[in-house]
Amino acid sequence: QVQLVESGGGLVQAGGSLRLSCAASGRTIPSYVMGWFRQAPGQEREFVSAISWTYGYRYYADSVKGRFTISRDNAKNTVYLQMNNLKPEDTAVYFCAAAVSGGDYRAPENYNYWGQGTQVTVSS
Repeated sequence: QVQLVESGGGLVQAGGSLRLSCAASGRTIPSYVMGWFRQAPGQEREFVSAISWTYGYRYYADSVKGRFTISRDNAKNTVYLQMNNLKPEDTAVYFCAAAVSGGDYRAPENYNYWGQGTQVTVSS
């Protein structure tokens, strides 16, 4: 089994920054894509960003493009999400996920493993 553990969430004022980390452990899998999703109360889980594990291709939702940066450290089996210029509408629980095969990287159903989530709260 694969475990994903997120960290780095917290409370920040609008315009501030946070860096989320997602550490993978357990059975080694050739993950195709690592993704970040978020879910606000009463909302569906939405795609934020993704990175291909082998080639490092990066993908972003339009709402975070230019503010968030996804990166990976293959040696540490860790994916990061640097979030700058945070806005109150970024408030949500952020989840990392791993997909072991191809498919639409924006679709949660294509991901096989999920972390427990970390809360990000942005105050105005």
